[in-house]
Amino acid sequence: MFELIRQNQRKSIVLCIGMAICMVGLGYVIGQAMGGGTTESGITGIMIAMLIWFVLSLVSYFGGDSIVMSMSGAKEISRDDHPQLFNIVEEMKIAANLQYMPKIYVVPSAEPNAFAVGLRKDKTAIAVTAGLLERLDREELQGVVAHEMSHILNRDVLFMVFAGVSLGCIVLISDLYVRRMFFTSHLSSRYSRSSSKGNAQAQLVMMAVALVVAILAPILARILYFSISRRREYLADASAVRLTRYPEGLASALESISSGSSMVKARDVNRIVAPMYIMNPLEQSMGLTSLFSTHPPINERVKILRSMSGGVGYRQYQKAFSETKKNYRNIIPTSQIMSDKTIPIRGVKETDSSSKPSHSEKRRQIGDVIMAANGYRFITCTCGLKFKLPPEFNEKQFDCPRCGNVIKTT
Repeated sequence: MFELIRQNQRKSIVLCIGMAICMVGLGYVIGQAMGGGTTESGITGIMIAMLIWFVLSLVSYFGGDSIVMSMSGAKEISRDDHPQLFNIVEEMKIAANLQYMPKIYVVPSAEPNAFAVGLRKDKTAIAVTAGLLERLDREELQGVVAHEMSHILNRDVLFMVFAGVSLGCIVLISDLYVRRMFFTSHLSSRYSRSSSKGNAQAQLVMMAVALVVAILAPILARILYFSISRRREYLADASAVRLTRYPEGLASALESISSGSSMVKARDVNRIVAPMYIMNPLEQSMGLTSLFSTHPPINERVKILRSMSGGVGYRQYQKAFSETKKNYRNIIPTSQIMSDKTIPIRGVKETDSSSKPSHSEKRRQIGDVIMAANGYRFITCTCGLKFKLPPEFNEKQFDCPRCGNVIKTT
C-alpha cells in the first residue's frame, strides 16, 4: 500500500511539473506578444501566470473543500440522520486504517453519484447524492464508499485539487488572451502606427503564435490531466475491493450509477465538481470516451471487477486489468504486486427481503435526511402523527390536527 501511495505521489509531482511547464511557457509567450516581443515582457508574463496560480492555490488550500461542497449543494449530516451510511463509512475507515473519520455529506440530487474531498488527512469528507442512497443496497453503497475512501487513502484528493488549480489557471489565462484577441484590436493598431512595417509584421506573427499556444496549451494540459485521472480511478477500484473484499458490490453499484445518470442533462451539472464524482456525469450525458475523458468507461471497469478470481488483492486486479484491456503494462507497482497477500473474496449474508424498506419508504427516508441536513425539526405527536418543521418556524406551540393535543416546539 505504501509503495502504491509513493507511486501516486511521484506521478503527481511529474504531472504538476508538466502543468507548470505549460503554464510558464504560456505566460512567457503571451507576455511577449502583449509586451512588444522583449524578454522583459515575457518574464512579466511568467510572473503574472505564477501569481494567478499562487492565489488560486491559496484559495483552494484554505477553502477549497467548503467551496466544492457549496457548489454541489452538499449538506453535512449526523449519525442520527442516516445510521447505515455512518456505519459503512466507519467500517471502511477502519479497513483503510485511517486515523481520522471523514465528515459525511449528502447532495440533494436524484442522480446517483459520490465524491471525496480533503487536502489534509485530518480534514476529509465523503459526499453522496440522495439518488445514490435511494438506488443502492448496502453492499453496493459500501463499494462506492470504499472507492471514495481509497481516493482519500491514496491521496488522490490532494492531487485533484492542485492539478485542477493548475489546469484552471492555464485555461483562465488562455481564455483571457483569446477573448482579448477576438474582441479588441488595440495592440495591433498601436504597433502598426508606431512601428516600421517589418516590426509590425513580426509583432503580428508573434501574436498569431501566442494565439496558437493559447489554444493548444489547455488541450495538452487536459490530455495530461485526464490520462492520469483515469489511471487513478482504476487504482481506486483496486483499493476499494481490497477494503470490502467483495468486487461484485462495486461492479453492481457502477452499473446502477451508469443507468441512473443516463438522463442527466449537462446544464444541470456543475462542471467544476463533475470530474470529482465516481462517474463523471458530464461525460455520461455527452457520451465522451476519448482522450478528454476523466474516467474510464463504466463497462470496462465493471468487466475488470467481475473478472477477478482467486482473491481481491492487487495481483488479482492487475491480472484482470491486463486480460480485459489486452494491456500488460502494470498500473500497480511490481513491488506492490509481489509483496501483496492473497485476500479471499467474502460471501454475502442473505437478508430477509421482508425487512427491507419499500422503494417509497426508502425515498421518504432520504427526503427526511435532506430535510434534517437543511435544519428541519422532527416532532412526533402522542397520536403518532409526525411533523416536519422548517427552520423558519418560530411558533412555541401548535395544535395537532389529528387529535387536538397541544405540541410544544421548545
